[in-house]
Amino acid sequence: MGKAAAPLCSAGTRGLVSLLSAVPCLACKQPPRRPPPPPALLVAMSLAGATTLEGPLPSTPATTPTSAGPGPDTYKGWLFKWTNYLKGYQRRWFVLSNGLLSYYRTQAEMAHTCRGTINLSTAHIDTEDSCNIVLSNGGRTYHLKAHSEVERQRWVTALELAKSKAIRMRNNQSDDSGDEEPASQSDKSELHGTLKSLSSKLEDLSTCNDLIAKHGAALQRSLSELENLKLPAESGEKIKAVNERATLFRITSNAMINACRDFLDLAETHSRKWQRALQYEREQRTRLEETIEQLAKQHNNLERACRGPPPSLQTPSVKAEASDEDEETEYFDAMEDSPSLLPPQVFDSSHQASYDGSSKDGIHKKKRRTRVPDKPNYSLNLWSIMKNCIGKELSKIPMPVNFNEPLSMLQRLTEDLEYHELLDKAVKCESSIEQMCFVAAFSVSSYSTTVHRTAKPFNPLLGETYELDRLDELGFRSLCEQVSHHPPAAAHHVYSKRGWTLWQEITIASKFRGKYLSIMPLGYIHLEFHSSGNHYVWQKVTSTVHNIIVGKLWIDQSGDIEIINYKSKDKCQLKFTPYSYFSRDVPRKVTGLVMDAEGTSHYVMSGTWDEKMECSKIVQSSQGNGSSEGKVLWQKYPLPENAENMYFFSNLALTLNEPEERIAPTDSRQRPDQRLMENGKWDEANAEKQRLEEKQRAVRRKREAEAAEALEEGTGYSPLWFERKVDPVTGELMCVYKGGYWEAKEQQQWSACPNIF
Repeated sequence: MGKAAAPLCSAGTRGLVSLLSAVPCLACKQPPRRPPPPPALLVAMSLAGATTLEGPLPSTPATTPTSAGPGPDTYKGWLFKWTNYLKGYQRRWFVLSNGLLSYYRTQAEMAHTCRGTINLSTAHIDTEDSCNIVLSNGGRTYHLKAHSEVERQRWVTALELAKSKAIRMRNNQSDDSGDEEPASQSDKSELHGTLKSLSSKLEDLSTCNDLIAKHGAALQRSLSELENLKLPAESGEKIKAVNERATLFRITSNAMINACRDFLDLAETHSRKWQRALQYEREQRTRLEETIEQLAKQHNNLERACRGPPPSLQTPSVKAEASDEDEETEYFDAMEDSPSLLPPQVFDSSHQASYDGSSKDGIHKKKRRTRVPDKPNYSLNLWSIMKNCIGKELSKIPMPVNFNEPLSMLQRLTEDLEYHELLDKAVKCESSIEQMCFVAAFSVSSYSTTVHRTAKPFNPLLGETYELDRLDELGFRSLCEQVSHHPPAAAHHVYSKRGWTLWQEITIASKFRGKYLSIMPLGYIHLEFHSSGNHYVWQKVTSTVHNIIVGKLWIDQSGDIEIINYKSKDKCQLKFTPYSYFSRDVPRKVTGLVMDAEGTSHYVMSGTWDEKMECSKIVQSSQGNGSSEGKVLWQKYPLPENAENMYFFSNLALTLNEPEERIAPTDSRQRPDQRLMENGKWDEANAEKQRLEEKQRAVRRKREAEAAEALEEGTGYSPLWFERKVDPVTGELMCVYKGGYWEAKEQQQWSACPNIF
């Protein structure tokens, strides 16, 4: 097995991924392959002017398969491969090596991009006519066409020989011929050492056998002499019995020595077979990782070679969903500026919130930062981290900071307030139905920051807090606290002097599924308006991170949101449509209806979760229901300049980790690992992150020892600024703000805060 393995494409790796991870291979789901059209269809296509070959067949013979490379089982040459009904047969470069048949578009692609591979050891080889070859292996079928019958026969002969040898290799039944692949030096040394030990033991047994034979012969001579003496009859019988036993003993010892010699001969005969089996298993275990790394490099090369659309308009690539004939299909960006169904109007004039110190109220504000240090260009290998984590909770996977962004989950939760002004406008609505429209737009707006944010936020430590005091600038102040470690849960409370209060407790459930990562936020979001008493409740949808192993990461949101006003019983039902390459809908589409307590629809909501949301009033007419002109309730703020090098942070996100005075010692801005990472010191950040996590584990062990009666992890811990109560609206037990934080900040009394950093 010393030969270099033939390059494997993504399709060739799928079986290995499934076997090694013991989960369905979600990275390469393939649509069913179509066989070539029947002859009648080919005739019809020809009459209709369809082309089934990529241009006419060349007048000169195609390249003859040639033996090349490390052994006589390696062949290369041109064949025509069936792709689809539109393009028919396409000319491809095929390479047969080590029992694997791989193909490429051109000979030059052999250096970097394999288009497909089929294993001949389990493949069926068939010949349809004088020039066609059909290879099938499970669900994979290659329909090939040679230029001539002679060329076809050469390929069939080579394929049959390669298949035969591959089967022998797989069954470990090949002979000891000289063309066997050499064993590694270490394996040879180990094997020779074992055989040497066996030979030594056999020599010892042979020596013993010689001694037994020698002394046995002497014993029998002595017994014979005794037999010749004139002894009583009873003594003669005893001497005869002893003589027989000595003979049996000598025969048995000889048989034992012969059996040992046969065993050694057998070990020497089959030693190479054992070594081949061992080497095969080792290569099978290492081939997957090597192939995945090659695929990742190929993907990166292709992304650099192909100039994509601007980041704001780019649609995630979904080529991994197609078959191994992906290269035959042309892909177009589905994210186009769809014609607006409704004229762009607004209820009120909308202006981007100010985070740089300006204010429409004329109050002097603190100057906020407008950039963070650029993200270092570190090479990442997510597969090396995630390969052993399939099916596990994301919060339990030890991830280095290389896959993080310099914000904690508490700060990401605070980003939900980026479009808080929607709630300020909702306060002014006289109708609860109109107010529901703004609340619905606000619930969608919180996802706009995630479209490019594929990095993972820091998992907060138990007791970690984060405050965002914008009471003078934007009219609100926010407090988050990590109230549970396993499962990870954060409590959030926001008070706005402009007439609303928001609170929530969010638990993140996440699973790594091999190809994608699902993030399911659990818990309710509450919003109450002070003057009207309208109380709105809703939950978040599922976020999915695609292309975890290979390709460019992209995020999608999917699921349904039902917003209920528990005072008026109004409802809004929103649907987040999951992205599909085969759909003609606008990507990231969100639609919904706003209904009153009787179920009558009053407004239609439409838009996308990454750009804008509109609402249209449903009006009655003699011709039935109709919609009025659409009004833009929410539109995404443009990203700051150079955002792609600053983790795609928004203007608000750039200010979240800005150092501030007088904050609690447990605030996320005080985290040393997060601060080191933001400053580009990733090695130091990784070491600090490991120290903090170990410190947290030690504290948890101590707490559990002190509270031995606790039945599950974390039950003995009580949050500092929040307390658990049964929510009177939903009936759920949740953490709500109990007060005291802002008073402690005013007095700088932080003695109750735990030492977590």
